[in-house]
Amino acid sequence: MSKDGKVRVAVYKFSSCDGCQLQILNTEDDLLELANQVEISYFMEATRRAQPGPYDLALVEGSVSTPHEEEVIKKAREDSKLLVAIGACATAGGIQALRNWSDVEQFKKIVYPKPEWITVLKTATPISQHVKVDLELMGCPINKNQLIYVISQLLRGKKPYVPTYSVCLECKAKGIPCVIVSKNLPCLGPVTMAGCGALCPSYGRACYGCFGPMDDPNPKSLIDYLVSQGVDKGDVLRSLRMFTGYSEKFRKAVDEYE
Repeated sequence: MSKDGKVRVAVYKFSSCDGCQLQILNTEDDLLELANQVEISYFMEATRRAQPGPYDLALVEGSVSTPHEEEVIKKAREDSKLLVAIGACATAGGIQALRNWSDVEQFKKIVYPKPEWITVLKTATPISQHVKVDLELMGCPINKNQLIYVISQLLRGKKPYVPTYSVCLECKAKGIPCVIVSKNLPCLGPVTMAGCGALCPSYGRACYGCFGPMDDPNPKSLIDYLVSQGVDKGDVLRSLRMFTGYSEKFRKAVDEYE
């Protein structure tokens, strides 16, 4: 707690696009209300002020991709009473985890004129593979309303409820026709965790799995079905790897299928 009794909050960024941090700022009026209860002690995206820990709550965006990030996340864990991983990068490696199936040294030679100056880990991995995580919020980016709810519950000392069912239930609740059935689209909704409000199917598009695997997915069956409907197997596997491919449930299914 701060001297005036406010909850001290830190926001960390690792390898990511900053989208989940921007979602925090996009909460706008809700964020102003929270400001009456919290002190933003560390948030380099929004302020130059960086107060040292300890913190009551840390929100962590991004995957761990460099030796320096390995050091920082361990220090962040030591300094924080509660640590919440936010977004697909922090919870499942994110898009940058695509390099985990390739040769990162080759990428460095192609992209950088001085590849020897670039120091990275062989893999980009979720926060939970490095430190204990108290809660994960999925999404690319996270749902800002879900974020506000979670912070509010934590401030009250309550355990937030985060849905573990699939996007399909959100489609049914909103009366959205199944795009797999009606349009023969390679939708990942049946194996993807709810939380986005079925955003893509609401616009007639297939879910691409940015909220990661639901509680008990069966990705192999979905792969089998989509391939039987004429969808290229490689396209299906790449879709599962795109945003949350390094989550254990998706990674294992894809690796076994190959």
